[in-house]
Amino acid sequence: MEQGKDRSSHQMHHVYVIGHRQPDTDSICSVIGYAEFLNHGEPGKYIPARCGEMNEETQFVLSCCRTEQPVSVESVEASVEDLPYLDSRSVQEDIPAIDIARMMDANDMRNMPVVDSKGMLRGLVSEYGLARAYVQQKVDPLSLAPVSLDTLARILNARVLVGKQVTLEGRVYTVIDALPVALSRLTTRDIVIVGDNEPAQLVLISAGIAALIIADGAPVGDRVIAAARERVMSILSTPLDAFGTGKMISLSLPGRMIMETEIPTVLLTDSLEAAKHVISSSKYRTACVVEAGGIFLGQISRSALMQDIHKSVILLDHNEVSQAVEGIENAEILEIIDHHRLGAITTLKPVKFLNNPVGATSTIITHKFMDVGVPPAPPTACLLLAGILSDTLGLRMSTTTAEDRAAVQYLAGVAGIDPSRYGNELIRKGMNLSSIPLEELLTRDIKRYSLFGWDLIIAQVMVPSYEFNQTQEEEIDKTLRHLRERFHVDLYIVMFTNVVEEESEVYLAGEDALLSRLELHDRPLRRPGVMSRKKDYLPQLGQMLRTLD
Repeated sequence: MEQGKDRSSHQMHHVYVIGHRQPDTDSICSVIGYAEFLNHGEPGKYIPARCGEMNEETQFVLSCCRTEQPVSVESVEASVEDLPYLDSRSVQEDIPAIDIARMMDANDMRNMPVVDSKGMLRGLVSEYGLARAYVQQKVDPLSLAPVSLDTLARILNARVLVGKQVTLEGRVYTVIDALPVALSRLTTRDIVIVGDNEPAQLVLISAGIAALIIADGAPVGDRVIAAARERVMSILSTPLDAFGTGKMISLSLPGRMIMETEIPTVLLTDSLEAAKHVISSSKYRTACVVEAGGIFLGQISRSALMQDIHKSVILLDHNEVSQAVEGIENAEILEIIDHHRLGAITTLKPVKFLNNPVGATSTIITHKFMDVGVPPAPPTACLLLAGILSDTLGLRMSTTTAEDRAAVQYLAGVAGIDPSRYGNELIRKGMNLSSIPLEELLTRDIKRYSLFGWDLIIAQVMVPSYEFNQTQEEEIDKTLRHLRERFHVDLYIVMFTNVVEEESEVYLAGEDALLSRLELHDRPLRRPGVMSRKKDYLPQLGQMLRTLD
């Protein structure tokens, strides 16, 4: 009958470990590594996630390390799956209306979901629907929808004296007087309610009906029972009078005959705001939660959405709202681990915040394993090693520290990998630009900043030489102007970083007046020794913007 009970959270309360938008290799590898580290204490709780597509280098790394990519998360706005409670009670579609009504009354439920044998949501029985089904001006002839003999006996509080049919279905007649009239209408599928009248009982049996219901607890003689067995029909004896028997039979309609089929539904992935709208627009003031295929998961009401619900996240490799996943303003940030400059992000509660100016966030995560004396799994060591080598260009960047070098040596031993060869292979993968459209290239590795009231984006492209950018400077300038308008920033900048010469050429798009005030007339700008966006170029640009009124 009733499927399931009230249940608390349908799943463990998960925490997403997630990096920045347009994730690079360090972002992806560090979230996988930190999720593994945290799951040592609470297995399965921490989910590595990403907000954006991965570049070719990162896909190569995951393939080499034989690791699945993090789950894609478009938004961390609270959704239905974050609710700690779903009411998963339901009934199957053949359950009689009287049983559904009793369950709703006993559990103080205004609506009861109806499912089929596979758990698919088929409809909803509401208090309104029950009233409408039984309080109507039109009076239809009393009949039985298909119902099992045992179920009917339970509803009528009856004893089965002769049980030849498994299921009964047909019109129901009450024979008190005018027996000849009733006989003229009866068929082999019909059921007759009769009192203490053995001659009438025998005549009805001889008419070949499907079942006889003896009301008022009247005695049933041996001749009647013998005749019923011979005719292969059923007899039930109930203490109810004829009126009460008819009333209870009318309440035996299966749920599928009284349920509403146009009902409000939501998915686990739907936002709570969307769910609130669905529920407030529904006359039932509730919504059924289903999987994409229609499997019923539970029911939520307005009161469930009054709770203060947030997704829990840990941010890695960034600490600015502009670089974070959508919906971060409404999420509960538990921790931030980064190696970049401090940005503008606010939290409702105090959080753990670790910012270490090393070459890669993967370095910070590696030292957490080293500090507790628990090595990462070899595939994870492979990933963390790639994260460090990628972000430091094989330990060549000016951001490289002794901590990065120590982490690389440690991970190389755990993973059994030559870091020099591995690093060179990553650089080659990261600099394969031939098949990438220019706009995609100029948006693949970007960071958004706000400096002294100016909004800017800095993209970085690693190259083995300047041949690529110098042969299409006009197209680069055109694309940068388009991207500046698309992202609504004051400056859109791209650094083509030459890993051989250890310098960069910089292209900018902005208002002519701003570029003039910054004395950036000639472009591209050659910047010797500038390898790092955050350590080498951003401080230079910041000093220039600071001087503006």
